[in-house]
Amino acid sequence: MKNDKSKIQSQRAGLSRRNVLELGALGLAAAMLPGNAFAKDKLKVAAIFATPIEEPWDNQIHVALQKAEKELGIEYKWSEKVQTADFSRVMREYAQGGYQLVLGDAFAAERESRRTAKQFPKTAWLFGSGAGPAEPNFGVFDNWIHEPAYLSGLIAGKMSKSGTIGAVAAMGIPEVNRLVNAFFAGAREVNPNIKKKVAFIGSFFDPPKAKEAAIAQIDAGVDVIYAERFGVIEAAVEKKILAISNMSDQSSLGPDTVITGPVWNMYPTVEQAIKLVKAGVFTAQDYGDFSRMAKGGSSLAPYHKFDKTLPAEVKDLVEKKKAEILEGNFRVDVDENTPVSD
Repeated sequence: MKNDKSKIQSQRAGLSRRNVLELGALGLAAAMLPGNAFAKDKLKVAAIFATPIEEPWDNQIHVALQKAEKELGIEYKWSEKVQTADFSRVMREYAQGGYQLVLGDAFAAERESRRTAKQFPKTAWLFGSGAGPAEPNFGVFDNWIHEPAYLSGLIAGKMSKSGTIGAVAAMGIPEVNRLVNAFFAGAREVNPNIKKKVAFIGSFFDPPKAKEAAIAQIDAGVDVIYAERFGVIEAAVEKKILAISNMSDQSSLGPDTVITGPVWNMYPTVEQAIKLVKAGVFTAQDYGDFSRMAKGGSSLAPYHKFDKTLPAEVKDLVEKKKAEILEGNFRVDVDENTPVSD
Protein backbone atom coordinates (compact mmCIF):
# COMPACT_ATOMS: atom_id res chain seq x y z
CA MET A 1 0.00 0.00 0.00
CA LYS A 2 1.84 2.55 0.14
CA ASN A 3 4.79 3.23 2.29
CA ASP A 4 4.39 6.71 0.87
CA LYS A 5 1.14 6.92 -1.09
CA SER A 6 1.40 9.77 -3.55
CA LYS A 7 -1.23 12.45 -3.17
CA ILE A 8 -2.85 11.96 -6.52
CA GLN A 9 -6.39 13.03 -7.26
CA SER A 10 -8.48 9.89 -7.70
CA GLN A 11 -9.48 9.31 -11.29
CA ARG A 12 -12.49 7.08 -11.61
CA ALA A 13 -12.57 5.92 -15.21
CA GLY A 14 -12.74 2.66 -17.15
CA LEU A 15 -15.11 0.15 -18.62
CA SER A 16 -18.12 -1.04 -16.70
CA ARG A 17 -18.47 -4.64 -15.69
CA ARG A 18 -21.06 -5.18 -18.39
CA ASN A 19 -18.86 -3.64 -21.06
CA VAL A 20 -16.04 -5.96 -20.16
CA LEU A 21 -18.21 -9.06 -20.14
CA GLU A 22 -19.65 -8.08 -23.51
CA LEU A 23 -16.27 -7.99 -25.20
CA GLY A 24 -17.38 -11.10 -27.01
CA ALA A 25 -16.24 -14.49 -28.12
CA LEU A 26 -13.07 -16.01 -26.78
CA GLY A 27 -11.43 -16.37 -30.19
CA LEU A 28 -8.10 -15.18 -31.47
CA ALA A 29 -8.52 -11.65 -30.06
CA ALA A 30 -9.28 -12.95 -26.57
CA ALA A 31 -6.34 -15.32 -26.75
CA MET A 32 -4.03 -12.35 -27.08
CA LEU A 33 -5.33 -10.68 -23.90
CA PRO A 34 -3.88 -11.41 -20.44
CA GLY A 35 -4.95 -14.83 -19.21
CA ASN A 36 -5.50 -16.93 -22.31
CA ALA A 37 -8.93 -18.56 -22.04
CA PHE A 38 -7.52 -21.80 -23.43
CA ALA A 39 -4.87 -22.20 -20.76
CA LYS A 40 -5.43 -25.52 -18.98
CA ASP A 41 -2.99 -25.08 -16.12
CA LYS A 42 -4.02 -23.69 -12.74
CA LEU A 43 -4.13 -19.88 -12.86
CA LYS A 44 -1.02 -18.44 -11.23
CA VAL A 45 -1.73 -15.33 -9.14
CA ALA A 46 0.78 -13.27 -7.18
CA ALA A 47 0.64 -10.29 -4.85
CA ILE A 48 3.23 -7.62 -4.06
CA PHE A 49 2.89 -5.80 -0.74
CA ALA A 50 4.85 -2.74 0.35
CA THR A 51 4.16 -3.23 4.05
CA PRO A 52 4.38 -6.20 6.44
CA ILE A 53 1.52 -8.59 5.75
CA GLU A 54 -0.08 -7.88 9.14
CA GLU A 55 -0.77 -4.26 8.10
CA PRO A 56 -4.59 -4.28 7.77
CA TRP A 57 -4.88 -2.81 4.25
CA ASP A 58 -2.56 -5.31 2.61
CA ASN A 59 -3.75 -8.10 4.85
CA GLN A 60 -7.30 -7.80 3.53
CA ILE A 61 -6.00 -8.35 -0.02
CA HIS A 62 -3.97 -11.31 1.21
CA VAL A 63 -6.98 -12.85 2.98
CA ALA A 64 -9.10 -12.49 -0.17
CA LEU A 65 -6.45 -14.20 -2.28
CA GLN A 66 -6.14 -17.03 0.22
CA LYS A 67 -9.89 -17.52 -0.05
CA ALA A 68 -9.61 -17.53 -3.85
CA GLU A 69 -6.90 -20.15 -3.58
CA LYS A 70 -9.34 -22.43 -1.78
CA GLU A 71 -12.54 -21.62 -3.65
CA LEU A 72 -11.36 -20.74 -7.16
CA GLY A 73 -8.45 -23.14 -7.46
CA ILE A 74 -5.70 -20.64 -8.17
CA GLU A 75 -2.02 -20.97 -7.34
CA TYR A 76 -1.09 -18.07 -5.04
CA LYS A 77 2.29 -16.61 -4.08
CA TRP A 78 3.09 -13.28 -2.41
CA SER A 79 5.90 -10.94 -1.40
CA GLU A 80 5.78 -8.51 1.53
CA LYS A 81 7.81 -5.46 2.61
CA VAL A 82 8.81 -4.72 -0.98
CA GLN A 83 10.58 -1.37 -1.13
CA THR A 84 9.95 1.05 -4.00
CA ALA A 85 13.44 0.43 -5.37
CA ASP A 86 12.69 -3.29 -5.64
CA PHE A 87 9.14 -3.04 -6.93
CA SER A 88 9.91 -3.34 -10.64
CA ARG A 89 12.28 -6.26 -10.06
CA VAL A 90 9.65 -8.23 -8.15
CA MET A 91 7.04 -7.46 -10.83
CA ARG A 92 9.39 -8.73 -13.55
CA GLU A 93 10.15 -11.89 -11.62
CA TYR A 94 6.49 -12.76 -11.31
CA ALA A 95 5.72 -11.96 -14.94
CA GLN A 96 8.69 -13.98 -16.17
CA GLY A 97 7.70 -16.78 -13.80
CA GLY A 98 4.41 -17.27 -15.62
CA TYR A 99 2.08 -15.53 -13.22
CA GLN A 100 -0.97 -14.44 -15.22
CA LEU A 101 -2.46 -12.05 -12.65
CA VAL A 102 -0.45 -9.90 -10.25
CA LEU A 103 -2.10 -7.75 -7.60
CA GLY A 104 -0.58 -5.44 -5.07
CA ASP A 105 -0.01 -2.05 -3.66
CA ALA A 106 1.47 0.52 -6.04
CA PHE A 107 0.84 3.72 -4.10
CA ALA A 108 4.53 4.14 -3.32
CA ALA A 109 5.64 2.93 -6.74
CA GLU A 110 3.17 4.39 -9.23
CA ARG A 111 5.70 5.22 -11.96
CA GLU A 112 7.72 2.07 -11.50
CA SER A 113 4.72 -0.24 -11.57
CA ARG A 114 3.08 1.34 -14.60
CA ARG A 115 6.31 1.42 -16.58
CA THR A 116 7.04 -2.23 -15.79
CA ALA A 117 3.48 -3.37 -16.58
CA LYS A 118 3.85 -2.07 -20.16
CA GLN A 119 6.78 -4.42 -20.65
CA PHE A 120 4.56 -7.44 -19.97
CA PRO A 121 1.32 -6.92 -21.92
CA LYS A 122 0.24 -10.56 -21.52
CA THR A 123 0.21 -10.30 -17.74
CA ALA A 124 -2.85 -8.84 -16.00
CA TRP A 125 -1.88 -6.25 -13.38
CA LEU A 126 -4.29 -5.02 -10.69
CA PHE A 127 -2.91 -2.56 -8.16
CA GLY A 128 -4.10 -0.33 -5.36
CA SER A 129 -3.53 3.11 -6.81
CA GLY A 130 -4.48 6.74 -6.42
CA ALA A 131 -4.64 7.21 -10.19
CA GLY A 132 -6.69 5.68 -12.98
CA PRO A 133 -6.22 2.50 -15.03
CA ALA A 134 -3.76 2.39 -17.93
CA GLU A 135 -4.20 0.50 -21.17
CA PRO A 136 -3.81 -2.22 -22.04
CA ASN A 137 -3.45 -4.23 -18.84
CA PHE A 138 -3.07 -2.07 -15.72
CA GLY A 139 -6.22 -2.14 -13.59
CA VAL A 140 -6.65 -0.27 -10.31
CA PHE A 141 -8.63 -0.56 -7.08
CA ASP A 142 -8.89 1.06 -3.67
CA ASN A 143 -10.74 0.51 -0.40
CA TRP A 144 -13.93 2.52 -0.80
CA ILE A 145 -15.13 1.81 2.74
CA HIS A 146 -16.32 5.31 3.58
CA GLU A 147 -19.91 4.04 3.85
CA PRO A 148 -19.34 1.81 6.91
CA ALA A 149 -16.99 4.49 8.26
CA TYR A 150 -20.00 6.84 8.23
CA LEU A 151 -22.13 4.25 10.04
CA SER A 152 -19.38 3.91 12.63
CA GLY A 153 -19.47 7.67 13.09
CA LEU A 154 -23.18 7.52 13.89
CA ILE A 155 -22.35 5.16 16.73
CA ALA A 156 -19.43 7.26 17.96
CA GLY A 157 -21.56 10.39 18.02
CA LYS A 158 -24.23 8.65 20.06
CA MET A 159 -21.86 6.92 22.48
CA SER A 160 -19.56 9.84 23.29
CA LYS A 161 -20.19 11.29 26.74
CA SER A 162 -17.50 13.95 26.61
CA GLY A 163 -18.68 15.31 23.27
CA THR A 164 -15.17 14.88 21.83
CA ILE A 165 -14.20 12.05 19.50
CA GLY A 166 -10.92 11.38 17.73
CA ALA A 167 -9.20 9.65 14.82
CA VAL A 168 -5.60 8.56 14.43
CA ALA A 169 -4.80 7.91 10.78
CA ALA A 170 -1.90 7.27 8.44
CA MET A 171 -1.50 10.53 6.53
CA GLY A 172 -3.59 13.26 4.94
CA ILE A 173 -4.09 11.71 1.51
CA PRO A 174 -7.43 11.31 -0.31
CA GLU A 175 -7.71 7.57 0.35
CA VAL A 176 -7.41 8.12 4.11
CA ASN A 177 -9.17 11.48 4.32
CA ARG A 178 -12.42 10.17 2.89
CA LEU A 179 -12.67 7.55 5.66
CA VAL A 180 -11.92 9.96 8.49
CA ASN A 181 -14.25 12.62 7.08
CA ALA A 182 -17.06 10.09 6.66
CA PHE A 183 -16.58 8.99 10.27
CA PHE A 184 -16.87 12.55 11.56
CA ALA A 185 -19.81 13.26 9.22
CA GLY A 186 -21.70 10.36 10.76
CA ALA A 187 -20.96 11.61 14.26
CA ARG A 188 -22.15 15.12 13.45
CA GLU A 189 -25.29 13.73 11.86
CA VAL A 190 -26.44 12.66 15.32
CA ASN A 191 -24.63 15.35 17.33
CA PRO A 192 -23.92 18.60 15.44
CA ASN A 193 -21.95 19.91 18.43
CA ILE A 194 -19.48 17.04 18.55
CA LYS A 195 -15.83 18.12 18.64
CA LYS A 196 -13.17 16.24 16.72
CA LYS A 197 -9.45 15.62 17.08
CA VAL A 198 -7.33 14.31 14.22
CA ALA A 199 -3.75 13.04 14.18
CA PHE A 200 -1.69 11.68 11.28
CA ILE A 201 1.34 9.53 12.04
CA GLY A 202 3.01 9.87 8.62
CA SER A 203 3.24 6.12 8.12
CA PHE A 204 1.04 3.20 7.19
CA PHE A 205 2.53 0.89 9.77
CA ASP A 206 3.93 2.34 12.99
CA PRO A 207 1.88 0.96 15.91
CA PRO A 208 3.96 2.62 18.66
CA LYS A 209 3.56 6.05 17.07
CA ALA A 210 -0.17 5.49 16.53
CA LYS A 211 -0.57 4.46 20.16
CA GLU A 212 1.28 7.57 21.34
CA ALA A 213 -0.95 9.82 19.22
CA ALA A 214 -4.06 8.08 20.54
CA ILE A 215 -3.00 8.53 24.17
CA ALA A 216 -2.48 12.25 23.54
CA GLN A 217 -6.02 12.54 22.17
CA ILE A 218 -7.50 10.56 25.06
CA ASP A 219 -5.69 12.75 27.59
CA ALA A 220 -7.25 15.75 25.78
CA GLY A 221 -10.79 14.45 26.33
CA VAL A 222 -11.52 12.01 23.51
CA ASP A 223 -13.72 9.14 24.70
CA VAL A 224 -14.44 7.39 21.38
CA ILE A 225 -11.61 6.98 18.89
CA TYR A 226 -11.36 5.77 15.28
CA ALA A 227 -8.39 3.42 15.02
CA GLU A 228 -7.60 3.96 11.34
CA ARG A 229 -4.11 2.59 12.12
CA PHE A 230 -2.79 -0.31 14.20
CA GLY A 231 -1.72 0.69 17.70
CA VAL A 232 -4.70 2.90 18.53
CA ILE A 233 -6.83 0.12 19.97
CA GLU A 234 -4.05 -0.79 22.39
CA ALA A 235 -4.15 2.76 23.75
CA ALA A 236 -7.94 2.67 24.01
CA VAL A 237 -7.79 -0.57 25.97
CA GLU A 238 -5.24 0.84 28.40
CA LYS A 239 -7.20 4.07 28.87
CA LYS A 240 -10.54 2.24 29.00
CA ILE A 241 -12.34 4.21 26.28
CA LEU A 242 -14.38 3.06 23.30
CA ALA A 243 -12.83 2.44 19.89
CA ILE A 244 -13.85 1.96 16.26
CA SER A 245 -11.61 -0.44 14.33
CA ASN A 246 -10.70 -0.30 10.64
CA MET A 247 -10.29 -2.61 7.61
CA SER A 248 -11.05 -5.85 9.45
CA ASP A 249 -12.98 -7.12 12.46
CA GLN A 250 -10.56 -6.27 15.28
CA SER A 251 -12.79 -6.98 18.27
CA SER A 252 -10.31 -9.57 19.54
CA LEU A 253 -7.78 -6.77 20.17
CA GLY A 254 -10.13 -5.22 22.74
CA PRO A 255 -13.42 -7.07 23.32
CA ASP A 256 -14.55 -4.53 25.92
CA THR A 257 -13.34 -1.55 23.87
CA VAL A 258 -13.97 -2.12 20.16
CA ILE A 259 -17.62 -1.50 19.33
CA THR A 260 -17.40 -2.20 15.59
CA GLY A 261 -15.75 -0.66 12.53
CA PRO A 262 -15.64 -0.60 8.74
CA VAL A 263 -14.52 -3.87 7.16
CA TRP A 264 -12.99 -4.11 3.70
CA ASN A 265 -13.78 -7.31 1.80
CA MET A 266 -11.48 -7.59 -1.22
CA TYR A 267 -12.94 -10.89 -2.36
CA PRO A 268 -15.52 -9.43 -4.81
CA THR A 269 -12.68 -7.53 -6.51
CA VAL A 270 -10.38 -10.55 -6.57
CA GLU A 271 -13.12 -12.87 -7.79
CA GLN A 272 -14.06 -10.56 -10.67
CA ALA A 273 -10.45 -10.11 -11.78
CA ILE A 274 -9.80 -13.86 -11.73
CA LYS A 275 -12.94 -14.57 -13.75
CA LEU A 276 -11.92 -12.06 -16.41
CA VAL A 277 -8.37 -13.37 -16.62
CA LYS A 278 -9.59 -16.95 -16.91
CA ALA A 279 -11.98 -15.87 -19.66
CA GLY A 280 -9.20 -14.03 -21.48
CA VAL A 281 -11.01 -10.69 -21.34
CA PHE A 282 -9.14 -8.80 -18.62
CA THR A 283 -8.68 -5.14 -19.55
CA ALA A 284 -7.56 -2.02 -17.75
CA GLN A 285 -10.41 -0.68 -15.62
CA ASP A 286 -11.15 0.75 -12.19
CA TYR A 287 -12.39 -1.93 -9.80
CA GLY A 288 -13.14 0.51 -6.98
CA ASP A 289 -16.88 -0.03 -7.21
CA PHE A 290 -16.48 -3.62 -5.98
CA SER A 291 -15.42 -2.26 -2.55
CA ARG A 292 -18.74 -0.57 -1.90
CA MET A 293 -21.35 -2.00 0.45
CA ALA A 294 -23.85 -2.74 -2.32
CA LYS A 295 -21.29 -5.00 -4.02
CA GLY A 296 -20.41 -6.82 -0.80
CA GLY A 297 -16.98 -5.19 -0.74
CA SER A 298 -17.43 -3.46 2.60
CA SER A 299 -19.52 -3.83 5.71
CA LEU A 300 -19.77 -3.02 9.39
CA ALA A 301 -18.03 -5.45 11.74
CA PRO A 302 -20.23 -7.40 14.19
CA TYR A 303 -20.93 -5.78 17.55
CA HIS A 304 -19.88 -8.89 19.48
CA LYS A 305 -20.16 -8.09 23.23
CA PHE A 306 -21.62 -4.68 22.43
CA ASP A 307 -24.65 -6.29 20.81
CA LYS A 308 -26.15 -6.54 24.30
CA THR A 309 -25.06 -3.14 25.60
CA LEU A 310 -25.39 -0.87 22.59
CA PRO A 311 -28.68 1.08 22.95
CA ALA A 312 -31.47 -0.19 20.73
CA GLU A 313 -32.03 3.28 19.29
CA VAL A 314 -28.41 3.37 18.10
CA LYS A 315 -28.61 -0.05 16.46
CA ASP A 316 -31.93 0.84 14.85
CA LEU A 317 -30.48 4.08 13.45
CA VAL A 318 -27.50 2.22 11.97
CA GLU A 319 -29.75 -0.41 10.38
CA LYS A 320 -31.96 2.28 8.90
CA LYS A 321 -29.04 4.14 7.34
CA LYS A 322 -27.47 0.90 6.15
CA ALA A 323 -30.67 -0.05 4.36
CA GLU A 324 -30.86 3.37 2.73
CA ILE A 325 -27.27 3.00 1.47
CA LEU A 326 -27.87 -0.48 0.07
CA GLU A 327 -31.11 0.61 -1.60
CA GLY A 328 -29.42 3.61 -3.16
CA ASN A 329 -31.57 6.09 -1.25
CA PHE A 330 -28.68 7.60 0.71
CA ARG A 331 -25.20 8.47 -0.49
CA VAL A 332 -22.30 9.06 1.86
CA ASP A 333 -20.38 12.09 0.63
CA VAL A 334 -16.82 11.53 -0.55
CA ASP A 335 -14.80 14.27 1.11
CA GLU A 336 -11.09 13.93 0.38
CA ASN A 337 -9.97 17.18 2.00
CA THR A 338 -7.54 16.78 4.87
CA PRO A 339 -9.47 17.02 8.16
CA VAL A 340 -8.18 19.12 11.06
CA SER A 341 -8.90 19.15 14.76
CA ASP A 342 -11.48 21.56 16.15
